[in-house]
Amino acid sequence: MPITIADVAARAKVSKTTVSRVLNGKGELDETTAARVRAVIDELGYVPSARAVNLARGRTRVVGMLVPSLTWPWMGEVLQGAVDVLEAENYGLLLFTCNRGDDSMRQFGAQVAAKSFDGLLVIEPEGTLDYIATLHSRGLPMVLIDDRDQLSGGTIATIGTTNHTGAADAAHHLLGIGRHKPLVITGPSRFGCTQQRTDGFVSAYAGAGFPISEDRVMLGDFKFGSGVDNVNLAIKAGIEFDAVFCHNDLSAFGAMQAIQDSGRSVPEDVAVVGFDDIPMAAHAKPSLSTVHQPLREMGEAAARTLLAHFEGVPLPNRPTIIPATFTVRNSTAPAS
Repeated sequence: MPITIADVAARAKVSKTTVSRVLNGKGELDETTAARVRAVIDELGYVPSARAVNLARGRTRVVGMLVPSLTWPWMGEVLQGAVDVLEAENYGLLLFTCNRGDDSMRQFGAQVAAKSFDGLLVIEPEGTLDYIATLHSRGLPMVLIDDRDQLSGGTIATIGTTNHTGAADAAHHLLGIGRHKPLVITGPSRFGCTQQRTDGFVSAYAGAGFPISEDRVMLGDFKFGSGVDNVNLAIKAGIEFDAVFCHNDLSAFGAMQAIQDSGRSVPEDVAVVGFDDIPMAAHAKPSLSTVHQPLREMGEAAARTLLAHFEGVPLPNRPTIIPATFTVRNSTAPAS
C-alpha cells in the first residue's frame, strides 16, 4: 500500500495539518517537530501528491488552452511552442477544443469552475469572445494568441504578428517581379487579420500606381475550396490576373489547383502567394511563396507571458507583436 500523509502523521505523532505545513513550508512550527516530521518522511519514503501540494499552495501548475480545433493546419506549431515553455517550467497543459460545439464549451466551463488550471491561453473559437471576456473580467489570467485584439477591445493580453506589413511585403514582392493584376482571396470578414492583410496588400499596390478594384478582392474562408472557387469565379467573370494573394496557405493551395486545372501554369502564367508558411508550403508543387507567421514563437511568447504573470509580472495591456517575414519559393517568378 502507498504511504499516505496519515501514515506520516501517525508515526511522527502529529496531526496531518502539521505534516502539510512542513511539506508546504507554511505556518510557524517548532523546529524539533519539523525535523521529526522530515525524518519520518525520509524513513517511510513518503512522496506527496504533486497535485495536492500545488493545491495547498494555491496553484495547480497547469495551464489551460482553448482552441477551435486541432485540424487547423498551423495549430500544431503554436501548440508546440507553448508546450516547450510550459514543460521547461514543470507546468502541465490542459487542452480544450470546440469540436463538439456547446457540449465542448460546457465541459470547458466545468473545468473553469473547478479551478483546474491557473491561467488560460486562447486561440479564440468562433462565437466565444464574450464568454472569454467574462472569464477575464472575473479574474482568470489569460493571453490571446493571434490578432484578436481588435475584437477584445485591447483589454486582454494578446500575442500577434505583423499582418499589415506581411501582406505589404507580399505585394512588394509581386510588384518586383512585374505582376500588376492580382486577385486577393481573403479570410472571413469578421477576423481582424483579414482587414489588416487586405489593407496592407491593397495599399502597397495603390502606392505603386496599380490600384486594385473591388471585384479583384474576393471573400474566402481560409479553406482549400475557397481558393478553388474564387479562382474559378474570376476566370468565369473574365477577370484577367497574373497573380493571386491568398490570406492563408490552404486557400493558396486551392488557388494553385484551380489555376493548373484551367490549363495555366504556376508561376509562369500566374504567381501565387500565401500567408502562414505551414510545413506543407515547402512541399507543394510548386513550393509556395508565403508570408511566414512566427507561429511557434507566438506560442512560446504567450506561455512565457502567462508564467511571468504567475510570478507577479502584470499582464501587458498592449499587444506583443512578433514580426512576420516573407519566404520566396517556386510559386512566384518574374513574368516573361
